[in-house]
Amino acid sequence: MTEDVLDAVRVALYYTLILATPVLGVGLIVGLIVSLVQAVTQVQEQTLSFVPKIIAMLAASILLLAWMVAQISEFAMEMFTAP
Repeated sequence: MTEDVLDAVRVALYYTLILATPVLGVGLIVGLIVSLVQAVTQVQEQTLSFVPKIIAMLAASILLLAWMVAQISEFAMEMFTAP
């Protein structure tokens, strides 16, 4: 019983990592680019770094939505069909 619960938690954390990585990666890349632009231009506005990251992460989420739904469906099927 305990092994089944630990296995389910492990699989859930795996899927969480798989689903979050692309969106967070886009935010990281956009954040680095904006930071470089801010360092070069010496413009240190906080909203300048926040807004592009949010927009890029939202766009990545929309573009990857079909893949994310497929992954979540696979996870749900795996959880419901587990013995």
